[in-house]
Amino acid sequence: MLILAIDTALDACAAAVLDTSAGGVIALESQAMKRGHAEALMPLIARVMKASGVAFAALDRIAATTGPGSFTGLRVGLSAARGIALAAGKPVVGVTTLTAFAAPVVSENDEPHPVIAAIDARHDHVYFQALAGDGSSLIKPKVAPIAEALDAARFGAPYLVGNAAKILADRWPADAPPPFKVDQQAAPDIAWVAWLGAAVNPESSPARPYYLRAPDAKPPKDPLSAAAQPPASR
Repeated sequence: MLILAIDTALDACAAAVLDTSAGGVIALESQAMKRGHAEALMPLIARVMKASGVAFAALDRIAATTGPGSFTGLRVGLSAARGIALAAGKPVVGVTTLTAFAAPVVSENDEPHPVIAAIDARHDHVYFQALAGDGSSLIKPKVAPIAEALDAARFGAPYLVGNAAKILADRWPADAPPPFKVDQQAAPDIAWVAWLGAAVNPESSPARPYYLRAPDAKPPKDPLSAAAQPPASR
């Protein structure tokens, strides 16, 4: 499969083209940024596609991060992904940022450490999920006060990953085993967004915003949720 992956949900603007038959990403670009995704994304995608040597029509699927993340940023990526998919007549899928943070850790987790993926939700809250070392769910994705997230210390010394990894580490309970590792990342690895995009089922992974709580800013309508997606390739 040839996958174009896009991520603008957090503090990066990134795109990659994955060729699963070749076993890896053939073109990638990621720029750290807190704002300005709308202006940067399409030129960045154009450069990545040119570097890959792959035509849009040759893609099998487009994948985009769906959140949790910046209300504006994730919509930039989703709008671009859906537009490209509609123009090319290809399916588009969504990958959550928490899954994208956790997946590479779980894949390389040789020791049975739990994995906590966490994203700063501000106001002393985080979006987080907890997984066992084998990837099975311990705590489903949710938004919660930091104090509640820290209760996951009961599962043992975790691998903390995400843009709130250090927030949790700095407030980790003194009477609990310390984190095995703290992997502070501003945004998920776009290569893993691409691999996850290749693996998910288009029927169960829609490319629409993934909210664990209502956004602070609310548009009058949500065209991304209401619009029909292009049909999946048969």
